[in-house]
Amino acid sequence: RDAFFVNSRVEKCCGQVCTCPCYSWRFGSQGNTIFSCLSPPEDDVDLEALVNDMNSSLESLYSTCSGQQPESHNQPRQVQHSHTNLRRSQPMHILAVRRLQEEEQQLRTSSLPAIPNPFPELCSPASSPVLSPGSLPPGDPSTGKYIVKIFSEDGMGKVVEIPADMTARDLCQLLVYKSHCVDDNSWALVEHHPLLGLERCLEDHELVVQVQASMNSDSRFLFRKNYAKYEFFRNPLTFFPEHMVAWCQETNGTIPPSQLLQNFLASSSCPEIQGYLYVKELGRKSWKKLYMFLRRSGLYCSTKGTSKEPRHLQLLADLEDSNIFTVITGKKQHSAPTEYAFCIKPNKGRAELKELRMLCAEDEQSRTCWMTAFRLFKYGIVLYQNYKIPQQRKTLLSHFSAPVRSVSENSLVAMDFSGRIGRVIDNPVEAQSAAMEEGHAWRKRSQRMNMLGCHSPLHHSSLSSVIHVAQLWFHGRITREESHRIIHQQGQVDGLFLLRVSQSNPKAFVLTLCHHQKIKHFQILPCEEDGQVFFSLDDGSTKFTDLIQLVEFYQLNRGVLPCKLRHPCTIVAL
Repeated sequence: RDAFFVNSRVEKCCGQVCTCPCYSWRFGSQGNTIFSCLSPPEDDVDLEALVNDMNSSLESLYSTCSGQQPESHNQPRQVQHSHTNLRRSQPMHILAVRRLQEEEQQLRTSSLPAIPNPFPELCSPASSPVLSPGSLPPGDPSTGKYIVKIFSEDGMGKVVEIPADMTARDLCQLLVYKSHCVDDNSWALVEHHPLLGLERCLEDHELVVQVQASMNSDSRFLFRKNYAKYEFFRNPLTFFPEHMVAWCQETNGTIPPSQLLQNFLASSSCPEIQGYLYVKELGRKSWKKLYMFLRRSGLYCSTKGTSKEPRHLQLLADLEDSNIFTVITGKKQHSAPTEYAFCIKPNKGRAELKELRMLCAEDEQSRTCWMTAFRLFKYGIVLYQNYKIPQQRKTLLSHFSAPVRSVSENSLVAMDFSGRIGRVIDNPVEAQSAAMEEGHAWRKRSQRMNMLGCHSPLHHSSLSSVIHVAQLWFHGRITREESHRIIHQQGQVDGLFLLRVSQSNPKAFVLTLCHHQKIKHFQILPCEEDGQVFFSLDDGSTKFTDLIQLVEFYQLNRGVLPCKLRHPCTIVAL
């Protein structure tokens, strides 16, 4: 009785009635049993259509079950009435219905799209669906959406869904918006290969999905600052020394910077970069010093000294089907003769270590020259367009967002309120002296507050020692080598700086500054005057109440530094 249920209806029937929550059993005069539902007609569940749509397996199951039960007076049969003909409904096994519902549920669940793992750090690489570009799902071609994971400098990652035609610039703009960063057009997407020890900044016009398809499973994208990405357009003579450019030597080095860039960007010209490089022999650990030539057609080495004759030139790498990478583990992993190694990696799929063309320069300026010329020869005018687009967009926005000064602000004058009646100071020298006196009076007021011994946590003396912690240019207790690494990664341009805690003196700080592609360190010492602690960079000649004032001063004035502070080293967590 529990295995079968029948949905049949009768209008009139004699016999006893058995109550039930859903159905009632009426026992007829002949002893037969009639199943009838007492619910309203619109609520009846007609299973006949469902039974007719059952597959052959369920029909065979029913026939087997019905064949095992013998004919008895308890088996429902058709009842004839004078007004209506009752129709016997087909019994259906409850277990079969449950099995059908489970199959439908499994089919519905399997058709759902795959959801990326929101907590990849809690899973092993084998079980996490989103861990690396190689293990990421390729995306749905019908929707054109692809999943990409971006990592920040602190190792944290963010999974984003992008279309197939999204460029590196567009993705950086998206990450800047999501991370609430300052959009200064210096953010870059870095292709990082930890096993090979290579990395490079993607060009703004490159498609992220295409680059990800050629990356290994252990490779990843990094989101970081790169101030030197287009610095050669602003100061080309720093990036291209005269002794390395063949065209400069032919014209006795009297080439203006604008003409030098036009020579590289014009496809009709034939510039050439030349000089000695260390080349690692394929399949060996040894390095050989050769005289190299970089042209639009490729990278060549001379088999006979510094000869340029075609019969003495040997092609080492093609520019069209390759990308240039910075080697971050040159000495340790590749036994490079210097720390300024770079390599040319082919674009064909996932290249192995033996397919890389490893090169090494004598100094940082030579390596930067070779790598910058490689980019210019490969992309040409496209690089200049990438450089001009943010400037044009900034100029367009400046017309709408430029602050408008009021009339009262333009007519501000110096006032003297020392007497009973205020007066306007007409003499510029007197106005400047009054401003300096006001500044000294403010410092005396802060010193007087310090002498009163205010123990509030918001006191100036307590804030001056911790107020710099929240600044983007402050990196805390990092080593000297770590500061060098950060400067190298974010581009060795003039004015790139950061502040850190001194390792030799815990009460002092260190300003790390880059100038002419060289990194210098300046110690900031605390000094006490009239019971108040100040910070100074020049042995007390110029004092500041906190590090923020010190940084703001040297951003406007060079002082004892070789250049002004221009670009802070910033690390943002995604």
